[in-house]
Amino acid sequence: MSFNSFGHIFRFSTWGESHGPAIGAVVDGCPPGLKLDETAIQPFLDRRRPGTSKFTTQRQEPDQVRILSGVFEGKTTGTPISLMIENVDQRSKDYSEVAKSYRPGHADYAYDAKYGFRDYRGGGRSSARETASRVAAGAVARLVVPEVTILAWVSAIGGDAINMAHFDETEIANNPFFCPDKTAAKRWEKLVDAARLDGSSLGAVVECIATGVPAGWGAPLYAKLDAELASAMMSINAVKGVEIGDGFAAAALRGEQNADPMRPGTAWEPEFLANHAGGIAGGIATGQPVRVRVAFKPTSSILIPVETVTRPDEQGHRAATEIITKGRHDPCVGIRGVPVVEAMMALVLADQKLMHRAQCDR
Repeated sequence: MSFNSFGHIFRFSTWGESHGPAIGAVVDGCPPGLKLDETAIQPFLDRRRPGTSKFTTQRQEPDQVRILSGVFEGKTTGTPISLMIENVDQRSKDYSEVAKSYRPGHADYAYDAKYGFRDYRGGGRSSARETASRVAAGAVARLVVPEVTILAWVSAIGGDAINMAHFDETEIANNPFFCPDKTAAKRWEKLVDAARLDGSSLGAVVECIATGVPAGWGAPLYAKLDAELASAMMSINAVKGVEIGDGFAAAALRGEQNADPMRPGTAWEPEFLANHAGGIAGGIATGQPVRVRVAFKPTSSILIPVETVTRPDEQGHRAATEIITKGRHDPCVGIRGVPVVEAMMALVLADQKLMHRAQCDR
């Protein structure tokens, strides 16, 4: 059994491999009548596209999306929406050593253990290339939740964090790091470039806030909004940690510190004096901004030799060896993770909105 789909009512499946002819997504459950063409999707793919600076992989992919089905006369029909992105700049020869030995930290051995063989060209399905499909599907999801504004940014690279006192939303689009702190972005230029020149890589933290999420989306137990978000974010390649609201920091607080006090507000909505819970209580949205932090590990494909083992020979024997990974890889994969995190936020919220409407008729 294979799992390549996510969601309940608004559901998407991704397909394709890093070095195959194309990748894509099929979005099912999208409401009919929404205006959709390629121009509604392409700007989000352009933000994730490789080769836009020396701080990302130099693989040159235009990432031009094509809508193959589910749209007629510029509007969604309610049937499956098929999206395709061609791969045009593969260099499979760079992976000749990966065919023989496993990259520590990558999915090479785990895939081999599960399937008995693997697509070693760029990692196949375990490549970050797959996330372009998610970004395309996420652009469709945004059309389902126009009342919500989703914004993500990189808050730390290699352990060097931004200063929230310098947070400037307009700066996020002004540098290659999706960084809202101009001073931190300057530091990161040297930090990431040094790792790149060393043949190494760095991890990163991406934060995402969704404002305008109405109170009530979510479910008390097995479709909790925070659980669905955690699952969505953890499904992104290279993600090793997810926090909702204060996350692990909440474990160091007392009850009165962690509470989000309320006062009478306007109409039916209370006024919250804090948001330690990240906009979710009991698995259900409170109406406050939904806040998620996502930790990306350093890219596993590096030029520094790492101890590993070979694939077993015909007798089942493995040999100890070292591996360096040639090719074009992100020195910090978390940088291009920003539009991916936004996409997964949109996909979860679109699904939760439709589930809420189905049960509560509003």
